[in-house]
Amino acid sequence: MIISRRHFYLSMKLDAIVKTLRPLETLCLHDNNITGLTYDSRMVEPGYAFIAVRGEHSDGHEFVADAIMKGATAIVCEDDVMVPRHVATIKVADSRVALAQLACAFHGSPSSYLKMVGVTGTNGKTTVSHLVRHFFQYFEPEPGLIGTVGYRIGERNIPATRTTPEAPELQAMLESMVEAELQHAIMEVSSHALVQERVYGIDFDIGIFTNLTQDHLDYHGSLDHYFEAKAKLFTTLGTGDKEGTVAILNSDDEHGRILADKALPSAILNFGTRRLPDGSAPDVFAERIELSRTGSAFHITTPWGAGEVQLPLLGRFNVSNALAALTAAGSAGVPFAELVERLRTIPEVPGRLERIPSERGLVFVDYAHTDDALRSVLQTLRDVAADKKITVVFGCGGNRDTTKRAPMGQVAARLADYAIITNDNPRREDPAIIAAEVARGFKGSEHFEIVLDREQAIATAVDQLGDDEILLIAGKGHETYQEFSDTIVPFDDRRVARDLLERRESSR
Repeated sequence: MIISRRHFYLSMKLDAIVKTLRPLETLCLHDNNITGLTYDSRMVEPGYAFIAVRGEHSDGHEFVADAIMKGATAIVCEDDVMVPRHVATIKVADSRVALAQLACAFHGSPSSYLKMVGVTGTNGKTTVSHLVRHFFQYFEPEPGLIGTVGYRIGERNIPATRTTPEAPELQAMLESMVEAELQHAIMEVSSHALVQERVYGIDFDIGIFTNLTQDHLDYHGSLDHYFEAKAKLFTTLGTGDKEGTVAILNSDDEHGRILADKALPSAILNFGTRRLPDGSAPDVFAERIELSRTGSAFHITTPWGAGEVQLPLLGRFNVSNALAALTAAGSAGVPFAELVERLRTIPEVPGRLERIPSERGLVFVDYAHTDDALRSVLQTLRDVAADKKITVVFGCGGNRDTTKRAPMGQVAARLADYAIITNDNPRREDPAIIAAEVARGFKGSEHFEIVLDREQAIATAVDQLGDDEILLIAGKGHETYQEFSDTIVPFDDRRVARDLLERRESSR
Protein backbone atom coordinates (compact mmCIF):
# COMPACT_ATOMS: atom_id res chain seq x y z
CA MET A 1 0.00 0.00 0.00
CA ILE A 2 3.08 2.26 -0.21
CA ILE A 3 3.86 4.03 -3.45
CA SER A 4 7.41 5.27 -3.97
CA ARG A 5 8.55 7.31 -6.97
CA ARG A 6 10.82 5.43 -9.33
CA HIS A 7 10.63 6.85 -12.82
CA PHE A 8 8.74 9.96 -13.78
CA TYR A 9 9.52 12.23 -10.81
CA LEU A 10 11.30 11.90 -7.51
CA SER A 11 8.49 13.65 -5.66
CA MET A 12 5.42 15.80 -6.12
CA LYS A 13 5.00 19.38 -4.95
CA LEU A 14 1.96 20.23 -2.88
CA ASP A 15 0.89 22.88 -5.35
CA ALA A 16 0.87 20.20 -8.06
CA ILE A 17 -1.39 18.09 -5.85
CA VAL A 18 -3.75 21.02 -5.43
CA LYS A 19 -3.84 21.62 -9.18
CA THR A 20 -4.56 17.92 -9.74
CA LEU A 21 -7.37 17.70 -7.21
CA ARG A 22 -9.00 21.15 -7.42
CA PRO A 23 -10.04 20.75 -3.77
CA LEU A 24 -12.96 22.24 -1.93
CA GLU A 25 -10.67 23.75 0.68
CA THR A 26 -6.99 23.87 1.60
CA LEU A 27 -5.27 24.72 4.89
CA CYS A 28 -1.65 25.18 5.92
CA LEU A 29 -0.18 24.67 2.47
CA HIS A 30 3.61 24.74 2.24
CA ASP A 31 6.18 24.10 -0.47
CA ASN A 32 7.31 20.67 0.75
CA ASN A 33 7.73 17.78 -1.61
CA ILE A 34 5.43 14.80 -1.21
CA THR A 35 7.58 11.68 -1.47
CA GLY A 36 4.89 9.03 -1.34
CA LEU A 37 1.16 8.32 -1.21
CA THR A 38 -0.77 5.87 0.92
CA TYR A 39 -4.31 5.20 2.12
CA ASP A 40 -3.03 2.93 4.94
CA SER A 41 -1.84 4.85 8.01
CA ARG A 42 0.38 1.92 9.01
CA MET A 43 2.47 2.46 5.87
CA VAL A 44 3.05 6.21 6.23
CA GLU A 45 6.64 7.42 6.11
CA PRO A 46 7.98 10.97 6.62
CA GLY A 47 7.02 13.18 3.69
CA TYR A 48 4.00 11.14 2.64
CA ALA A 49 0.51 12.29 1.80
CA PHE A 50 -2.19 10.27 3.56
CA ILE A 51 -5.50 9.95 1.77
CA ALA A 52 -8.38 9.24 4.17
CA VAL A 53 -10.63 6.80 2.33
CA ARG A 54 -13.84 5.26 3.59
CA GLY A 55 -13.87 1.48 3.21
CA GLU A 56 -16.40 -1.28 3.82
CA HIS A 57 -15.07 -1.98 7.31
CA SER A 58 -13.15 1.13 8.36
CA ASP A 59 -12.88 4.87 7.74
CA GLY A 60 -9.48 6.40 7.00
CA HIS A 61 -10.53 9.62 8.72
CA GLU A 62 -10.23 7.75 12.02
CA PHE A 63 -6.52 7.20 11.39
CA VAL A 64 -5.42 10.72 10.46
CA ALA A 65 -3.71 11.23 13.82
CA ASP A 66 -1.77 7.98 13.38
CA ALA A 67 -0.64 9.09 9.92
CA ILE A 68 0.59 12.42 11.27
CA MET A 69 2.49 10.70 14.09
CA LYS A 70 4.29 8.63 11.45
CA GLY A 71 5.34 11.73 9.52
CA ALA A 72 2.62 12.52 7.02
CA THR A 73 3.01 16.10 5.78
CA ALA A 74 -0.30 16.29 3.92
CA ILE A 75 -3.78 14.93 4.59
CA VAL A 76 -6.36 14.51 1.83
CA CYS A 77 -9.83 14.05 3.29
CA GLU A 78 -13.57 14.58 2.87
CA ASP A 79 -14.37 15.58 6.48
CA ASP A 80 -13.01 18.32 8.70
CA VAL A 81 -10.06 16.95 10.65
CA MET A 82 -7.79 18.36 13.36
CA VAL A 83 -4.17 18.59 12.25
CA PRO A 84 -1.06 20.51 13.42
CA ARG A 85 -0.15 23.70 11.57
CA HIS A 86 2.85 22.10 9.86
CA VAL A 87 0.60 19.54 8.12
CA ALA A 88 -1.27 20.54 4.98
CA THR A 89 -4.95 19.66 4.73
CA ILE A 90 -6.64 19.23 1.36
CA LYS A 91 -10.40 18.76 1.56
CA VAL A 92 -12.10 17.07 -1.41
CA ALA A 93 -15.58 15.92 -2.36
CA ASP A 94 -14.54 12.29 -2.91
CA SER A 95 -11.40 10.81 -1.36
CA ARG A 96 -11.49 7.76 -3.60
CA VAL A 97 -11.47 9.88 -6.75
CA ALA A 98 -8.70 11.98 -5.21
CA LEU A 99 -6.68 8.85 -4.42
CA ALA A 100 -6.95 7.69 -8.03
CA GLN A 101 -6.17 11.15 -9.41
CA LEU A 102 -3.07 11.49 -7.24
CA ALA A 103 -1.85 7.98 -8.01
CA CYS A 104 -2.26 8.62 -11.72
CA ALA A 105 -0.41 11.95 -11.56
CA PHE A 106 2.24 10.64 -9.17
CA HIS A 107 3.13 7.87 -11.61
CA GLY A 108 3.03 10.05 -14.70
CA SER A 109 -0.27 8.81 -16.21
CA PRO A 110 1.25 5.50 -17.36
CA SER A 111 -1.90 4.30 -19.15
CA SER A 112 -1.32 6.98 -21.78
CA TYR A 113 1.85 5.12 -22.84
CA LEU A 114 0.18 1.69 -23.04
CA LYS A 115 -2.45 0.02 -25.19
CA MET A 116 -4.96 -0.65 -22.39
CA VAL A 117 -7.55 -3.44 -22.49
CA GLY A 118 -10.13 -3.67 -19.70
CA VAL A 119 -12.26 -6.81 -19.27
CA THR A 120 -15.39 -6.81 -17.12
CA GLY A 121 -18.39 -9.09 -16.60
CA THR A 122 -19.56 -11.67 -14.07
CA ASN A 123 -17.92 -14.73 -15.61
CA GLY A 124 -15.04 -15.19 -18.01
CA LYS A 125 -12.90 -12.19 -17.09
CA THR A 126 -9.83 -14.26 -16.24
CA THR A 127 -10.09 -16.55 -19.25
CA VAL A 128 -10.70 -13.65 -21.65
CA SER A 129 -7.79 -11.65 -20.19
CA HIS A 130 -5.42 -14.58 -20.59
CA LEU A 131 -6.65 -15.19 -24.14
CA VAL A 132 -6.22 -11.52 -25.08
CA ARG A 133 -2.69 -11.75 -23.75
CA HIS A 134 -2.14 -14.86 -25.89
CA PHE A 135 -3.36 -13.01 -29.01
CA PHE A 136 -1.36 -9.88 -28.16
CA GLN A 137 1.84 -11.91 -28.05
CA TYR A 138 1.72 -11.28 -31.79
CA PHE A 139 2.86 -7.74 -30.92
CA GLU A 140 5.29 -8.45 -28.06
CA PRO A 141 6.49 -11.52 -26.12
CA GLU A 142 5.15 -10.62 -22.67
CA PRO A 143 2.19 -8.20 -22.61
CA GLY A 144 1.30 -6.91 -19.15
CA LEU A 145 -1.53 -8.62 -17.28
CA ILE A 146 -3.42 -7.67 -14.11
CA GLY A 147 -6.11 -10.01 -12.83
CA THR A 148 -7.41 -12.65 -10.48
CA VAL A 149 -4.73 -15.27 -11.08
CA GLY A 150 -1.75 -12.91 -10.90
CA TYR A 151 0.00 -9.79 -12.13
CA ARG A 152 2.42 -10.16 -15.04
CA ILE A 153 4.94 -7.38 -15.71
CA GLY A 154 7.13 -8.66 -18.51
CA GLU A 155 8.65 -11.88 -17.19
CA ARG A 156 7.76 -11.05 -13.57
CA ASN A 157 4.81 -12.96 -12.13
CA ILE A 158 3.41 -11.43 -8.93
CA PRO A 159 0.74 -13.25 -6.87
CA ALA A 160 -2.58 -11.41 -6.97
CA THR A 161 -4.12 -10.03 -3.78
CA ARG A 162 -7.35 -9.01 -5.54
CA THR A 163 -8.72 -8.93 -9.07
CA THR A 164 -8.25 -5.18 -9.55
CA PRO A 165 -5.80 -3.55 -7.10
CA GLU A 166 -6.42 -0.21 -5.40
CA ALA A 167 -5.49 2.82 -7.52
CA PRO A 168 -1.99 3.42 -6.08
CA GLU A 169 -0.86 -0.18 -6.55
CA LEU A 170 -2.51 -0.31 -9.94
CA GLN A 171 -0.84 2.86 -11.23
CA ALA A 172 2.52 1.68 -9.84
CA MET A 173 2.18 -1.58 -11.79
CA LEU A 174 1.32 0.27 -14.97
CA GLU A 175 4.33 2.51 -14.44
CA SER A 176 6.48 -0.60 -14.04
CA MET A 177 5.15 -1.86 -17.36
CA VAL A 178 6.15 1.41 -19.01
CA GLU A 179 9.59 1.16 -17.41
CA ALA A 180 9.89 -2.39 -18.78
CA GLU A 181 9.09 -0.94 -22.24
CA LEU A 182 5.91 -2.96 -22.62
CA GLN A 183 3.36 -1.81 -25.16
CA HIS A 184 0.18 -3.50 -23.90
CA ALA A 185 -1.61 -4.01 -20.59
CA ILE A 186 -4.62 -6.29 -20.18
CA MET A 187 -6.56 -6.11 -16.95
CA GLU A 188 -9.66 -7.52 -15.32
CA VAL A 189 -11.89 -4.74 -14.05
CA SER A 190 -14.18 -5.78 -11.21
CA SER A 191 -17.48 -4.10 -10.37
CA HIS A 192 -16.06 -3.19 -6.95
CA ALA A 193 -13.12 -1.47 -8.65
CA LEU A 194 -15.44 0.56 -10.87
CA VAL A 195 -17.67 1.68 -7.99
CA GLN A 196 -14.66 2.47 -5.80
CA GLU A 197 -12.95 4.48 -8.57
CA ARG A 198 -9.82 2.32 -8.59
CA VAL A 199 -9.50 2.65 -12.37
CA TYR A 200 -10.34 6.36 -12.44
CA GLY A 201 -7.81 8.11 -14.70
CA ILE A 202 -6.90 5.00 -16.70
CA ASP A 203 -7.38 5.72 -20.39
CA PHE A 204 -8.55 2.42 -21.90
CA ASP A 205 -8.27 1.68 -25.61
CA ILE A 206 -10.51 -1.40 -25.54
CA GLY A 207 -13.25 -2.45 -23.15
CA ILE A 208 -14.68 -5.99 -23.18
CA PHE A 209 -18.02 -7.04 -21.67
CA THR A 210 -18.35 -10.81 -21.16
CA ASN A 211 -21.78 -11.24 -19.52
CA LEU A 212 -23.85 -10.37 -16.48
CA THR A 213 -25.43 -12.83 -14.06
CA GLN A 214 -26.25 -12.67 -10.35
CA ASP A 215 -23.24 -12.08 -8.11
CA HIS A 216 -22.05 -9.58 -5.49
CA LEU A 217 -25.60 -8.50 -4.66
CA ASP A 218 -24.50 -8.29 -1.02
CA TYR A 219 -22.41 -5.30 -2.12
CA HIS A 220 -24.39 -3.75 -4.98
CA GLY A 221 -27.87 -4.37 -3.59
CA SER A 222 -29.57 -5.24 -6.87
CA LEU A 223 -28.82 -6.62 -10.31
CA ASP A 224 -29.56 -3.18 -11.81
CA HIS A 225 -26.96 -1.51 -9.62
CA TYR A 226 -24.51 -4.30 -10.41
CA PHE A 227 -25.03 -3.66 -14.12
CA GLU A 228 -24.63 0.08 -13.64
CA ALA A 229 -21.25 -0.59 -12.07
CA LYS A 230 -20.13 -2.74 -15.01
CA ALA A 231 -21.49 -0.26 -17.53
CA LYS A 232 -19.29 2.48 -16.09
CA LEU A 233 -16.29 1.05 -17.96
CA PHE A 234 -18.07 1.64 -21.26
CA THR A 235 -19.78 4.97 -20.57
CA THR A 236 -16.33 6.43 -19.82
CA LEU A 237 -14.47 4.57 -22.60
CA GLY A 238 -13.54 7.06 -25.29
CA THR A 239 -13.82 10.14 -23.08
CA GLY A 240 -10.05 10.40 -22.56
CA ASP A 241 -7.28 11.49 -24.87
CA LYS A 242 -7.06 8.31 -26.95
CA GLU A 243 -8.63 7.93 -30.37
CA GLY A 244 -10.04 4.75 -31.89
CA THR A 245 -11.41 3.29 -28.66
CA VAL A 246 -13.61 0.21 -29.02
CA ALA A 247 -16.30 -1.37 -26.81
CA ILE A 248 -16.48 -5.13 -27.40
CA LEU A 249 -19.84 -6.49 -26.27
CA ASN A 250 -21.36 -9.97 -25.96
CA SER A 251 -24.54 -9.85 -28.05
CA ASP A 252 -25.65 -13.26 -26.70
CA ASP A 253 -26.12 -11.58 -23.32
CA GLU A 254 -29.14 -9.34 -22.71
CA HIS A 255 -27.03 -6.77 -20.88
CA GLY A 256 -24.49 -6.76 -23.69
CA ARG A 257 -27.30 -5.81 -26.07
CA ILE A 258 -28.50 -3.11 -23.66
CA LEU A 259 -24.99 -1.64 -23.63
CA ALA A 260 -24.88 -1.73 -27.44
CA ASP A 261 -28.10 0.31 -27.56
CA LYS A 262 -26.64 3.04 -25.37
CA ALA A 263 -25.05 6.10 -26.93
CA LEU A 264 -21.53 5.02 -25.97
CA PRO A 265 -18.69 7.45 -26.73
CA SER A 266 -16.60 4.71 -28.40
CA ALA A 267 -17.00 2.47 -31.44
CA ILE A 268 -18.81 -0.84 -30.82
CA LEU A 269 -18.03 -4.38 -32.00
CA ASN A 270 -20.42 -7.20 -31.07
CA PHE A 271 -19.49 -10.87 -30.78
CA GLY A 272 -21.76 -13.87 -30.33
CA THR A 273 -22.95 -17.34 -31.26
CA ARG A 274 -26.54 -16.33 -32.06
CA ARG A 275 -28.07 -13.84 -34.45
CA LEU A 276 -29.31 -10.53 -33.10
CA PRO A 277 -33.05 -9.96 -32.48
CA ASP A 278 -33.35 -8.24 -35.88
CA GLY A 279 -31.94 -11.32 -37.62
CA SER A 280 -28.54 -9.83 -38.42
CA ALA A 281 -25.29 -11.45 -37.37
CA PRO A 282 -22.97 -9.90 -34.76
CA ASP A 283 -19.73 -8.41 -36.06
CA VAL A 284 -17.80 -11.50 -34.93
CA PHE A 285 -20.05 -14.54 -35.32
CA ALA A 286 -19.46 -18.21 -34.56
CA GLU A 287 -21.87 -20.71 -36.09
CA ARG A 288 -22.03 -24.43 -36.86
CA ILE A 289 -20.40 -25.07 -33.49
CA GLU A 290 -19.34 -28.67 -32.82
CA LEU A 291 -18.35 -29.51 -29.25
CA SER A 292 -16.14 -32.44 -28.32
CA ARG A 293 -14.02 -33.78 -25.46
CA THR A 294 -10.97 -32.06 -26.94
CA GLY A 295 -12.47 -28.64 -27.63
CA SER A 296 -14.68 -27.22 -30.35
CA ALA A 297 -14.80 -26.48 -34.05
CA PHE A 298 -16.86 -23.74 -35.69
CA HIS A 299 -17.15 -21.36 -38.60
CA ILE A 300 -16.26 -17.78 -37.78
CA THR A 301 -17.16 -14.60 -39.64
CA THR A 302 -15.33 -11.37 -38.71
CA PRO A 303 -14.65 -7.93 -40.23
CA TRP A 304 -11.14 -9.23 -41.02
CA GLY A 305 -11.96 -12.57 -42.64
CA ALA A 306 -13.96 -15.78 -42.33
CA GLY A 307 -13.18 -19.48 -42.08
CA GLU A 308 -13.25 -22.74 -40.15
CA VAL A 309 -11.43 -22.74 -36.82
CA GLN A 310 -10.41 -25.11 -34.04
CA LEU A 311 -10.41 -24.25 -30.33
CA PRO A 312 -8.74 -26.57 -27.77
CA LEU A 313 -10.88 -25.34 -24.85
CA LEU A 314 -13.98 -27.24 -23.73
CA GLY A 315 -17.48 -25.82 -23.82
CA ARG A 316 -19.73 -23.32 -25.52
CA PHE A 317 -18.88 -20.71 -22.87
CA ASN A 318 -15.24 -20.93 -23.95
CA VAL A 319 -16.30 -20.32 -27.54
CA SER A 320 -17.77 -17.05 -26.26
CA ASN A 321 -14.62 -16.26 -24.28
CA ALA A 322 -12.46 -16.92 -27.34
CA LEU A 323 -14.66 -14.68 -29.51
CA ALA A 324 -14.30 -11.82 -27.02
CA ALA A 325 -10.51 -12.08 -27.04
CA LEU A 326 -10.33 -12.56 -30.80
CA THR A 327 -12.48 -9.45 -31.36
CA ALA A 328 -10.12 -7.40 -29.21
CA ALA A 329 -7.10 -8.72 -31.08
CA GLY A 330 -8.68 -8.17 -34.49
CA SER A 331 -9.64 -4.61 -33.62
CA ALA A 332 -6.04 -4.02 -32.48
CA GLY A 333 -4.64 -5.13 -35.83
CA VAL A 334 -3.76 -8.83 -35.52
CA PRO A 335 -4.18 -10.33 -39.03
CA PHE A 336 -6.97 -12.87 -39.57
CA ALA A 337 -4.63 -15.76 -40.41
CA GLU A 338 -2.78 -15.11 -37.15
CA LEU A 339 -6.08 -14.98 -35.25
CA VAL A 340 -7.01 -18.44 -36.57
CA GLU A 341 -3.61 -19.89 -35.72
CA ARG A 342 -3.63 -18.44 -32.22
CA LEU A 343 -7.14 -19.80 -31.62
CA ARG A 344 -5.78 -23.26 -32.42
CA THR A 345 -2.90 -22.88 -29.93
CA ILE A 346 -4.74 -21.24 -27.01
CA PRO A 347 -3.25 -22.47 -23.71
CA GLU A 348 -5.17 -23.79 -20.72
CA VAL A 349 -6.03 -21.06 -18.21
CA PRO A 350 -5.11 -21.88 -14.57
CA GLY A 351 -8.09 -23.13 -12.57
CA ARG A 352 -10.54 -22.74 -15.45
CA LEU A 353 -11.80 -26.21 -16.30
CA GLU A 354 -8.21 -27.30 -15.70
CA ARG A 355 -7.74 -31.03 -16.17
CA ILE A 356 -5.95 -32.94 -13.42
CA PRO A 357 -4.04 -36.04 -14.63
CA SER A 358 -5.83 -39.22 -13.62
CA GLU A 359 -5.56 -42.83 -14.73
CA ARG A 360 -9.15 -43.42 -13.69
CA GLY A 361 -11.89 -41.09 -14.77
CA LEU A 362 -11.70 -37.42 -15.77
CA VAL A 363 -10.97 -34.81 -13.08
CA PHE A 364 -11.37 -31.06 -13.53
CA VAL A 365 -10.86 -28.02 -11.27
CA ASP A 366 -12.79 -24.86 -12.04
CA TYR A 367 -13.35 -21.44 -10.45
CA ALA A 368 -17.14 -21.53 -10.97
CA HIS A 369 -18.62 -19.84 -7.89
CA THR A 370 -21.95 -18.54 -9.20
CA ASP A 371 -24.96 -20.55 -10.31
CA ASP A 372 -24.52 -19.40 -13.92
CA ALA A 373 -20.84 -20.35 -14.00
CA LEU A 374 -21.53 -23.73 -12.39
CA ARG A 375 -24.34 -24.31 -14.90
CA SER A 376 -22.03 -23.51 -17.81
CA VAL A 377 -19.29 -25.86 -16.66
CA LEU A 378 -21.61 -28.77 -15.78
CA GLN A 379 -23.54 -28.32 -19.02
CA THR A 380 -20.23 -28.43 -20.90
CA LEU A 381 -19.34 -31.73 -19.26
CA ARG A 382 -22.85 -33.03 -20.04
CA ASP A 383 -22.51 -31.97 -23.68
CA VAL A 384 -19.24 -33.81 -24.24
CA ALA A 385 -19.90 -36.82 -21.99
CA ALA A 386 -23.67 -37.21 -21.69
CA ASP A 387 -23.49 -40.89 -20.74
CA LYS A 388 -20.95 -40.52 -17.93
CA LYS A 389 -21.62 -40.11 -14.23
CA ILE A 390 -20.68 -36.61 -13.05
CA THR A 391 -19.85 -35.84 -9.43
CA VAL A 392 -19.34 -32.25 -8.32
CA VAL A 393 -17.63 -31.00 -5.16
CA PHE A 394 -18.47 -27.38 -4.38
CA GLY A 395 -19.45 -24.86 -1.72
CA CYS A 396 -20.22 -21.16 -1.34
CA GLY A 397 -18.14 -18.40 0.22
CA GLY A 398 -19.11 -16.84 3.52
CA ASN A 399 -19.95 -13.17 4.00
CA ARG A 400 -20.85 -12.88 0.33
CA ASP A 401 -24.08 -12.91 -1.68
CA THR A 402 -26.25 -15.45 0.15
CA THR A 403 -29.00 -15.47 -2.49
CA LYS A 404 -26.92 -17.55 -4.91
CA ARG A 405 -26.49 -20.51 -2.54
CA ALA A 406 -29.76 -22.37 -3.13
CA PRO A 407 -29.59 -21.68 -6.91
CA MET A 408 -26.13 -23.27 -7.00
CA GLY A 409 -27.62 -26.29 -5.27
CA GLN A 410 -30.42 -26.40 -7.85
CA VAL A 411 -27.89 -26.35 -10.69
CA ALA A 412 -25.88 -29.17 -9.13
CA ALA A 413 -29.03 -31.21 -8.49
CA ARG A 414 -30.14 -30.85 -12.11
CA LEU A 415 -26.88 -31.30 -13.99
CA ALA A 416 -24.72 -33.54 -11.78
CA ASP A 417 -25.46 -37.14 -10.82
CA TYR A 418 -24.04 -36.66 -7.33
CA ALA A 419 -22.82 -33.68 -5.30
CA ILE A 420 -20.66 -33.21 -2.23
CA ILE A 421 -21.30 -29.87 -0.54
CA THR A 422 -18.24 -28.60 1.31
CA ASN A 423 -16.43 -25.51 2.54
CA ASP A 424 -15.32 -22.86 0.09
CA ASN A 425 -14.01 -19.79 1.97
CA PRO A 426 -16.40 -19.65 4.94
CA ARG A 427 -14.78 -16.52 6.36
CA ARG A 428 -16.77 -15.40 9.41
CA GLU A 429 -19.87 -17.50 8.76
CA ASP A 430 -20.73 -20.90 10.21
CA PRO A 431 -19.80 -23.43 7.47
CA ALA A 432 -22.68 -25.71 8.47
CA ILE A 433 -25.21 -22.91 7.89
CA ILE A 434 -23.73 -22.13 4.47
CA ALA A 435 -23.89 -25.79 3.47
CA ALA A 436 -27.49 -26.07 4.69
CA GLU A 437 -28.48 -23.07 2.54
CA VAL A 438 -26.85 -24.69 -0.51
CA ALA A 439 -28.61 -27.99 0.29
CA ARG A 440 -32.02 -26.30 0.09
CA GLY A 441 -31.53 -26.20 -3.65
CA PHE A 442 -31.65 -29.99 -3.85
CA LYS A 443 -35.35 -29.97 -2.83
CA GLY A 444 -35.48 -33.39 -1.21
CA SER A 445 -33.03 -35.11 -3.55
CA GLU A 446 -30.86 -37.72 -1.86
CA HIS A 447 -28.09 -37.49 -4.45
CA PHE A 448 -25.81 -35.37 -2.31
CA GLU A 449 -23.99 -35.31 1.00
CA ILE A 450 -22.32 -32.67 3.13
CA VAL A 451 -18.63 -33.06 3.99
CA LEU A 452 -17.46 -29.74 5.44
CA ASP A 453 -13.73 -30.51 5.45
CA ARG A 454 -12.78 -29.69 1.85
CA GLU A 455 -9.86 -32.10 1.62
CA GLN A 456 -12.01 -34.91 2.98
CA ALA A 457 -14.76 -33.99 0.53
CA ILE A 458 -12.33 -34.24 -2.39
CA ALA A 459 -10.94 -37.50 -0.98
CA THR A 460 -14.47 -38.92 -0.77
CA ALA A 461 -15.13 -38.00 -4.39
CA VAL A 462 -11.80 -39.42 -5.56
CA ASP A 463 -12.45 -42.70 -3.72
CA GLN A 464 -15.84 -42.99 -5.43
CA LEU A 465 -14.56 -42.05 -8.91
CA GLY A 466 -15.01 -44.82 -11.45
CA ASP A 467 -12.90 -45.47 -14.53
CA ASP A 468 -15.47 -43.95 -16.87
CA GLU A 469 -16.73 -41.10 -14.67
CA ILE A 470 -16.15 -37.35 -14.26
CA LEU A 471 -15.28 -35.37 -11.14
CA LEU A 472 -15.59 -31.58 -11.07
CA ILE A 473 -14.11 -29.67 -8.13
CA ALA A 474 -15.62 -26.21 -8.34
CA GLY A 475 -15.43 -22.84 -6.62
CA LYS A 476 -11.78 -22.08 -5.94
CA GLY A 477 -9.98 -22.82 -9.19
CA HIS A 478 -6.52 -21.27 -9.09
CA GLU A 479 -6.73 -20.19 -5.43
CA THR A 480 -4.09 -21.55 -3.10
CA TYR A 481 -5.72 -20.80 0.25
CA GLN A 482 -8.86 -21.17 2.34
CA GLU A 483 -10.15 -18.24 4.36
CA PHE A 484 -11.68 -18.84 7.78
CA SER A 485 -12.83 -16.35 10.41
CA ASP A 486 -9.48 -15.92 12.10
CA THR A 487 -6.98 -17.42 9.70
CA ILE A 488 -6.00 -18.13 6.12
CA VAL A 489 -4.62 -21.60 5.49
CA PRO A 490 -2.83 -22.98 2.41
CA PHE A 491 -5.18 -25.00 0.21
CA ASP A 492 -5.00 -25.73 -3.50
CA ASP A 493 -7.73 -27.91 -5.05
CA ARG A 494 -5.37 -28.91 -7.86
CA ARG A 495 -2.56 -30.01 -5.55
CA VAL A 496 -4.94 -31.85 -3.21
CA ALA A 497 -6.59 -33.66 -6.12
CA ARG A 498 -3.24 -34.62 -7.65
CA ASP A 499 -1.92 -35.95 -4.34
CA LEU A 500 -5.07 -37.97 -3.67
CA LEU A 501 -5.16 -39.38 -7.19
CA GLU A 502 -1.47 -40.33 -7.06
CA ARG A 503 -1.97 -41.93 -3.65
CA ARG A 504 -4.88 -43.95 -4.96
CA GLU A 505 -2.96 -45.14 -8.00
CA SER A 506 0.09 -46.14 -5.93
CA SER A 507 -2.09 -48.21 -3.60
CA ARG A 508 -3.67 -50.24 -6.40
